[in-house]
Amino acid sequence: MSYESWSKQDLIAKLVQLEAAADAPPQPVASTSSANNPRRPWKDFDFSSYPRRKIALKFCYSGWEYNGLAIQADHTPLPTVEGVLFDALAKARLIDGDAGFDGCEWERCGRTDRGVSAAGQVISLWVRSAQNAHQIRRSTPSPEPEEAPPSDDDTFPTLSASDFGTLDLPVPDNHNKPRKRNKEPDPNRPEHNYPSILNRLLPPTIRILAWSPVAPTFSSRFACTSRHYKYFFSPSLDGLDVAKMQVAANYLIGLHDFRNFCKIDAAKQLTEYHRRILRADLSPVSPDSQMYVLDLVGTAFLYHQVRHIMAILFLVGAGLEEPSIVPTLLNVAPNAEQLTNSTEPLPVLDTRPEYQMADGLPLMLYACHYPDGLLDWRVEAPTKAPTVQKHDPSADSDAFAQLHYALARSDMYAMLNAAFCDAAEEHHVELPAVPTGAAESVTTVPLGAATFRRASKYVPLLQRKRNDHFEVVNERWRASKGARREAKRSADKPQS
Repeated sequence: MSYESWSKQDLIAKLVQLEAAADAPPQPVASTSSANNPRRPWKDFDFSSYPRRKIALKFCYSGWEYNGLAIQADHTPLPTVEGVLFDALAKARLIDGDAGFDGCEWERCGRTDRGVSAAGQVISLWVRSAQNAHQIRRSTPSPEPEEAPPSDDDTFPTLSASDFGTLDLPVPDNHNKPRKRNKEPDPNRPEHNYPSILNRLLPPTIRILAWSPVAPTFSSRFACTSRHYKYFFSPSLDGLDVAKMQVAANYLIGLHDFRNFCKIDAAKQLTEYHRRILRADLSPVSPDSQMYVLDLVGTAFLYHQVRHIMAILFLVGAGLEEPSIVPTLLNVAPNAEQLTNSTEPLPVLDTRPEYQMADGLPLMLYACHYPDGLLDWRVEAPTKAPTVQKHDPSADSDAFAQLHYALARSDMYAMLNAAFCDAAEEHHVELPAVPTGAAESVTTVPLGAATFRRASKYVPLLQRKRNDHFEVVNERWRASKGARREAKRSADKPQS
């Protein structure tokens, strides 16, 4: 719980409540029923009695099981990856769940949307430690407060959850009372096995791969030098010309304005859409595989940028657009650098034509790259082997074993689906032949993940309706939702 935004009157009322609770007579032991066992006002576990350290966690997750990575303010039909991971950290008492994300200074490297997976996502945060090394500090880190305009409340101190027990305040006797373990930890004691602890609590669709000690100033987001995405697709299934797709992908390399390869998020109020792509290669997943993968590496990415890029490459591979459509969409201003060898000048497209982005299922954040020597990834062996009675490998806390178990299970699902197709074949009825002229008038647009869109007539991108300019979109948001949000913030501020 954060007390920083509380008014003076609210804080005094809270202290009166705590004094009353401390003076109350002992209550009889409640039954084990949750209805007769209300939560006590103070938990027995005292986080201020333990040192903390800042670490980075590398983990993977199956995106199709979740409503995206980032936790949402509103209810979501599926859980979010961050929500599940935060709950596991709080349950293991590695972080104070009541202090929220701000209490542990939670930072993510890159955000993934609903259905999108990650093989090497990275977050950084402060966690409870078993050691007392020089980079570990006690209590909750408190940033320097910003200078606020003077008001009648300035004489009353601003409090945070970590201030109780350090300020001279009438805190109840049963809060922060000395514990037998409240002593300096043994510097030779091994650190908590963070991956093993968390993997026992997390579902099999989220696995902690490794952890690294980091400096207190480390940021998993801003320290990242590049991000590597993979998008898997089947050229034979969708009838794609991979060679033409590679020609189009080559135009992506370098620093470009990608406003026509993303979705404008007005809430972010972006005005700069330049991003640098370092690599854009299409290749077979393996020598004997019919599956291909786009390896896209860049320093940073815009909202839905990879899925928009893949949608354009699908159009090129299907023969619906020429590879030159990529430099055309990158040509957002007059006198821009000519990316093609053509002598004809490219049209200027400062707004994006309407087109559907590719499916999110085959997309994966494969890796987050950091400067050499900045991170020291560690994976300790589990503290104890699984018991003989534990026959289910999915219950193993070892991430490597768990992932190979998931791979074996997915192979079994593939074989079962193949058996379903074989059993249904004898009942399959061929559709009547479509007249040649009618068949040619229907266009199939691949969208990835074995999905597609059929259109009676394909309209080239340059002939389609354009979206509004991002400045118009931003201004419309500021005048509507942004204004309502600002009004709500002003109404919620305590009156001086």
